[in-house]
Amino acid sequence: MIVEYAAMDGDAVVARIAELERDLFSSGAWSREAVRQELAAPARTYLLAVDDTDHTTIIGYAGFWYDGDDAELMTIGVDPSRQRQGVATQLLDALIGKAREQGARRMLLEVRVDNTPALNLYQRHGFQRMGLRKRYYQPEGVDAYTMALDLAPRTIGFQSAAAAPQHEREENDHE
Repeated sequence: MIVEYAAMDGDAVVARIAELERDLFSSGAWSREAVRQELAAPARTYLLAVDDTDHTTIIGYAGFWYDGDDAELMTIGVDPSRQRQGVATQLLDALIGKAREQGARRMLLEVRVDNTPALNLYQRHGFQRMGLRKRYYQPEGVDAYTMALDLAPRTIGFQSAAAAPQHEREENDHE
């Protein structure tokens, strides 16, 4: 089940995310204070995946920063014992939905070039590679792909009459 992080006890959420960060990202993990600051930062949307049986055990988390145009995926993580069970897919689907609700035109992210499961997840959701950031992940110095997913259709030039909604075509026929 996916819930907004604000629906749960803040201190418990911070502690659990910091614990999962250590398990998942070792030397690149966010500290407890970094997690607290990230959750409190403006324009952030964070969701939690909780266990379906007790609705309180956090098994995953994900969030983005929305700047008024783009939603920047900040992080996504799933308890190692719950990976490959669709949790990351549920979180990403929910984040994409929230970004669309907020009016984001696209979602951006960085992902380690050696993180094959994450790359596969993002590609299945339609993200396209944009570029490469050399030595982005520190202290290991691992490169990152930048990726983007268009969330809102972009009209370039004039829209054809066939592409216009039916009610607009009918109005134009009566002028």
